[in-house]
Amino acid sequence: MAKITREKFKTQDDVFDRFTQDTIRKLIGQNHFEEDTLSPIFIGKESNVFKAESRRGPVIVKIYRLQTCDFNKMYSYIKNDPRFTKLRKQRRNVVFAWCQREYRNLFGAREAGVRVPLPFAFVNNVLVMEFIGNESVALKVKDDYPLDPKAFLDESLDNMMKLVKGRLVHGDLSPFNILNWNQKPIFIDFSQSMPSKSLGADQLLARDVKNVLNFFNKKGEKRDFDTVYNSLLKELRKNQ
Repeated sequence: MAKITREKFKTQDDVFDRFTQDTIRKLIGQNHFEEDTLSPIFIGKESNVFKAESRRGPVIVKIYRLQTCDFNKMYSYIKNDPRFTKLRKQRRNVVFAWCQREYRNLFGAREAGVRVPLPFAFVNNVLVMEFIGNESVALKVKDDYPLDPKAFLDESLDNMMKLVKGRLVHGDLSPFNILNWNQKPIFIDFSQSMPSKSLGADQLLARDVKNVLNFFNKKGEKRDFDTVYNSLLKELRKNQ
């Protein structure tokens, strides 16, 4: 993967605008990763994901785009989060809150016993977290189907239950947001995650269950939606 240096920052304004460059340098100054080591991994709808080197080894640097993200869509989700009720609908405020939200949700998920990357730091629109993989990042389950799909799905559903017991709903769970690392599921992309008491949490939970089960059902690992969803919903309502 090609390194992205300061010179290349200037040619990628949709990601590396001047404000984001300053934020990156602040995190470098705090020793969260080393200068000129960003290597691209993934381009998403609202963020770009990079690998970087640090004193602790490789880390993930997730940069939420300030200029080209759909901040209206972000706001439509975050406005129902009781932790952000005073958030003003301004582009930078929404993107910064979105980044902070993922950081906080990752900690909440870990406290609930869910296998997720450890978040290290965030500043403004940039999040630094644990790198999952060896030389290359672990693949998503859509690209690396598990050798034992039954065990993998069982553990994924167990992690969903742990999340709900920890008063969180992922909100965007799918084979795109579950890594297969050593034949174990690692949940990622927690920016849309909601406390269980949030408005619409049950609908988000239903979508998560549907996305996960549909993927495995098509591969031959059949589970009944109503059985799985009702079990999770019962626990969700205990924590609302």
